[in-house]
Formats: sequence, structure tokens, C-alpha cells
Amino acid sequence: MATSQERDGREQLSERRRAVFDAVRAAGAPLGVTEVADQLDVHPNTVRFHLDALVAHGHVERTLEQPSGPGRPRTVYAPQPGMDRGGTRRYRLLAQMLLSQLASTGPGAEAAATDAGRAWGRYLVDQVPPSRELTAEEAVGRLAAMLDDLGFDPQLAGDGEAPGPVRLRHCPFLELAEEHGTIVCPLHLGLMQGALAELRAPVEATGLEPFAEPDACLAHLAPSTAA
Repeated sequence: MATSQERDGREQLSERRRAVFDAVRAAGAPLGVTEVADQLDVHPNTVRFHLDALVAHGHVERTLEQPSGPGRPRTVYAPQPGMDRGGTRRYRLLAQMLLSQLASTGPGAEAAATDAGRAWGRYLVDQVPPSRELTAEEAVGRLAAMLDDLGFDPQLAGDGEAPGPVRLRHCPFLELAEEHGTIVCPLHLGLMQGALAELRAPVEATGLEPFAEPDACLAHLAPSTAA
């Protein structure tokens, strides 16, 4: 698992390591250890230690520079291509942009969201061998496990013979659902439909009531009508 230093990038570097990184980034061409050491007025072994750490964390790449004449290839360092990974992320804004664009496409937007949800539901649910047939109770249990992993905090009702509604007590996309419910809620229903279809379950998701209760949405299940 990545450490916080690896995840957050440049902002987590020590003062000395950041100085080494900045020297490599500011250069117009790959630098050797001695060149960085001369710039920073520190011992080459210190620079080499920090460069090795920067390579290990993916900030810098190490290559061999072929000599123009006789002699050994020189080891040089250059920044890894890409942006500084320490910046702020705006994924909610990205989601708002995409949802507003989808909503503007007209009457087909809801169906497109449901289809997208179905595809992801098939992908996200735990698979079962083709030879195995699940009971309704087992299928609903796997559905609940998927919803729980996604942050919906599901609560099951009914029994294996007559599955009742699933109470979704938390929405991981709550603010987006409040703003773009006609897109986000059909996507949620599609997730459940796709998951149950992938499981070849004898039960299907027939509807989703957003904010049906003060603290929950209700997903309705029924025996499957598929042959």
C-alpha cells in the first residue's frame, strides 16, 4: 500500500529532498549526481541517497547517458513525466460537469444513466460460478454486500421467499443526487439491476424511491420475471 508520502507527492518531501527534486525539475536536461551536489553545495553521497528515494517514490527517473567518446555511461536523473501530484482534487466538480452535460441531452438521459449503472453493477458485484444457482436470499445478500462496499449502508427487509425493500440509509453521492436526482437515482437502480442480472438471481430490482423516508431511500425487489 502506498504511503502518504507516495500518495501526496512533492508536498510531503523533506526540505533537503525537495531541494534535490527542485534542482532536477528546474534543469533543462537530465543531471548527474555531481551536478546536483554542486548546485546545492552538499556531498554527492547525500544527493545520491535522496535521488534514489525520489526514484523509488516515482518522482524521478534514472537513465544511462551514452558517452560521446570512450568511457562509461553516466547515470543521470530527470523528473518523471506528469504533473505535481500534491495538488487539490475537484472530483465533485468533475461529476457535476458530467452530470449536467448528460442531463442536457434530453429524455434519453435517464435511460443512459440506468444503462451505465447496469454495466457497473455487473462489474462490481461478487461473481458466482456459472454452474451455481443462488437462492433469492443469497443473491440479495450479495447485492447488499456490494451496496455496503459502495457506502449505501443497506438494511434488508423481507425474507428469502419474498424479498422486501432494501433501505439505503446513506447515499455516497448525496449532494449530487439532490442536484441531479433524475440522473443519479436511475444510475443507482441500474447498479442493483445489473448486479442481480449478473448473479442470475431469481429476484430483480423493480424501482427506487428517493428519500422515501426521513433517513433512507427504498429500493424495491420482486421475484424475477425472466424465463
